[in-house]
Amino acid sequence: MSAPLLQIEGLDFAYGDAQVLRGVTLEVRQGEIVTLVGSNGAGKSTTLRNISRLLTWRSGEIVFDGHDLRKLSSHEVVELGVVQVPEGRRIFPEMTVLENLRLGSYVKSARKDRAENLEKGLTLFPRLRERASQLGGTLSGGEQQMLAIARGLMAKPRLLLLDEPSLGLAPLFVQTIFDTIAAIHAQGVSVLLVEQNVYQSLRVADR
Repeated sequence: MSAPLLQIEGLDFAYGDAQVLRGVTLEVRQGEIVTLVGSNGAGKSTTLRNISRLLTWRSGEIVFDGHDLRKLSSHEVVELGVVQVPEGRRIFPEMTVLENLRLGSYVKSARKDRAENLEKGLTLFPRLRERASQLGGTLSGGEQQMLAIARGLMAKPRLLLLDEPSLGLAPLFVQTIFDTIAAIHAQGVSVLLVEQNVYQSLRVADR
């Protein structure tokens, strides 16, 4: 088996006096989809935010491809290839679809391949090509989720962190999103997927 791409060992985190994570240990190997399932408030999103260095944990370690993430800032983590698609999509509603996508390639490592990655994203989500000049805020929830994922792919991730991608979507869009996750995986991108939809998430996951 390949060496772990992401390793989390004994991760503890608290918001003030409220401990959210205690002794979390998991790994994602190159080319895997690993799913973290659980109910609301279980700490799934908090785990992803710690990996992205949006939060600072109390104890434990997070290592990505040999790099101790505690020593890095959030933008340096993205430069390494760890890209998060946050819960709630968080697109820029007053910007067009195309402008949102281009912002995804702001990291230095992705800029030179911007045109190629843009074409890949629009091929993966043909509906975004149809709406390229439309404001992000006028898209449906499912279309906004497509945009959020495509924007994340613009950064050329080695590890894609997906936080509740099916949340609040109609069943047809849910199926599309999970089929797309499988397609992204087939392109060689490792995925750590946080989900409440246990059936669909385990359908596409290695573990």
